[in-house]
Amino acid sequence: MPLNIDFQQILLHLLNFAILAAGLYFLLYKPVKQFMAKRMSVYGEREAAASKNETEAEKLRQKYEQMILDADEEIQRQKAEASEELEAEKRLQLDQARAEARKIISTASKTAEIRSQKVLQDAHEEVRAMAVEMVEKLVMESGGEALDAFLDAAERKQADNG
Repeated sequence: MPLNIDFQQILLHLLNFAILAAGLYFLLYKPVKQFMAKRMSVYGEREAAASKNETEAEKLRQKYEQMILDADEEIQRQKAEASEELEAEKRLQLDQARAEARKIISTASKTAEIRSQKVLQDAHEEVRAMAVEMVEKLVMESGGEALDAFLDAAERKQADNG
C-alpha cells in the first residue's frame, strides 16, 4: 500500500456515507420537506381564506356605507315631510284660531250692541218714568185737566208711531 491508503477502508467509509446520506434523506429530509409542503398549503389556504374574508368584509363595508347613506337620505326626506306636515298643521290651527277669534269678536260685538240697546232702552224708560212723575207732580199742583190732555197727546203719538 503505497502511501498507506487502504481502499477497503475508503470503500467502507463511502458505503457508510451512502447509508448515512440515504438514512438522513429518508428519515429527515423527506419528512421535513413533506411537513413544510403541508404547512405551506395550510398557510396558503389560510391566506386565501383571509383574502376572501377581506374581500367579503370590504363588500359588506361598502354595502353598509351605502345603507347608511340611504338611511341618511331617508331621514332627511322624513324630516322634510314632517316639517311640511308641521307647517300645514300650524297654518290650519292658525286659520282655525283666526276664525274662532272672528267669531268671538262678532259675538262680543253683537252682545255689546244688545247691551248698548238695553242700556239705552232702560235709560229711555227711566227718562219716561221721571217725565211721568214730573208731569204728575205738575198736574197735581195745577189740576187734573192738564193730565188728561197730556195723556191723550201721548196716546195719539204712540198710535202714530206704533
